[in-house]
Amino acid sequence: MKVLGIESSCDETAAAVVEDGHTILSNVVATQIPFHEVYKGVVPEIASRKHAEWILPVVRQALEQAQLSLDDIDAIAATNRPGLMGSLLVGLSFGKTLAWSTGKPFLAVNHMLGHMYAAHLVNDIPYPYLGLLVSGGHSIIAKVNGFDDLEVLGTTIDDSVGEAFDKVAKFYNLGYPGGVIIDKLSKEGDCKAYSFPVPKMEKGEHRYDVSFSGLKTAVIHQSEMFLNKGFEPTVANIAASFQETACRTLVTRLLRAVEDTGLTTVVAGGGVAANSRLRAMLAEHTELNCIFPPLKLCGDNGAMIAGVAYHFLKRGDTSPLNTTACARIPQFKRGLANLEAFGRR
Repeated sequence: MKVLGIESSCDETAAAVVEDGHTILSNVVATQIPFHEVYKGVVPEIASRKHAEWILPVVRQALEQAQLSLDDIDAIAATNRPGLMGSLLVGLSFGKTLAWSTGKPFLAVNHMLGHMYAAHLVNDIPYPYLGLLVSGGHSIIAKVNGFDDLEVLGTTIDDSVGEAFDKVAKFYNLGYPGGVIIDKLSKEGDCKAYSFPVPKMEKGEHRYDVSFSGLKTAVIHQSEMFLNKGFEPTVANIAASFQETACRTLVTRLLRAVEDTGLTTVVAGGGVAANSRLRAMLAEHTELNCIFPPLKLCGDNGAMIAGVAYHFLKRGDTSPLNTTACARIPQFKRGLANLEAFGRR
């Protein structure tokens, strides 16, 4: 079964063809970074206009790269939540129109399910496992019971880790996207130069939660207060220490979930899953089986959407053509499978 997946939730116009949920026949991503870097962040209006301009050639290229025509495609899928509303509507409307005009099944797919599935495209991973979903919009630790069944254990109570990276990079005029730049700059600094604060959420329902607002504020406005003796207040040292603290915050909460659930397989997804320090920090825990997607599948892409859609189709599910976009997903409820948040409704 060959599925054409379309992803346009933020600033990447992407399309891919995936066969049987695993074999990537094509994966095309058109990045808008040059159009947003002058603003040091994504401008929604620019993003949606570029999606409208690029969506047709990107889909055509995905089909050409797969050496297929639309007649060879069994179903069409597109992201419908969460993300920038204007951006979502471009890809979703295109996907629904293509499905209607060709008479093929249509699947609306949650962007977060896609990120959590990305590693499955190149690995055979049995359920359940612990998922670490870290991106510009989300920081989630979940027990993953199935491709569409994420039991949220913890999330951020304020900023996502990706947002913190971008805002720190913007303040220090490092460029955009901030996560990639800070990761690279950190290699020139010393992570022990600064002792930035870590949120104290040790018990109760917040045991697995993370917080990055205080860390971001400390790095931006009070960095000198946390400089350790013998170190220079260089931007590289700030970047290295900030990255170390952010990654350790995630890993500490994740290890609590490992201890409490007994699950030792950890699967990461999302843009921040490409961070070299996060990968190295988890690799230090040899008792864990840590699985990361290839770097090209950490960011937004159509392959992860097509992969998830295959499993919905295999189960006999499709989405009605009146399915609409949703910029946000409902507040997570700990301890429960979040079908409303992660489902296709």
